[in-house]
Amino acid sequence: MTNSQVLRMVDAVMVAVPDLDRGLAFYQGGLGHDLVWRNDEIGQAGLRLPDTETELVLCVAPLSGPTWLVTSVPEAVAAFEQTGGSTVSEPEDIPVGRLAVVADPFGNRLVLLDLSKGRYTTDDLGLATGVRASPRDNA
Repeated sequence: MTNSQVLRMVDAVMVAVPDLDRGLAFYQGGLGHDLVWRNDEIGQAGLRLPDTETELVLCVAPLSGPTWLVTSVPEAVAAFEQTGGSTVSEPEDIPVGRLAVVADPFGNRLVLLDLSKGRYTTDDLGLATGVRASPRDNA
């Protein structure tokens, strides 16, 4: 991977909530955002933002801020390190791909995500039932 255009788009904006039900009551019930998926095992739920592909992801972990979609997390981490950034948390497997946290030379932390395994499949209630590969996500 060349170091040009490593960050493809903002995949999600993470918002920490005390628990998913309370978070969904506010963002889905109160503000009207549609549920795209929910994964209770990892404590996250994705909500649709109507004018973008970016999701609003509620999470019970203390992550907040944007999650940047990259083609390959290991390659993006290497690009950050080669250009003066650093790794905050090593790449790890998640249900839909890989995730890592890096920092630029100015101390800004960026959450990097690749969808190398695909996107969630859901049931009629929006509960994650599996992961389906999507060719466009690995482009």
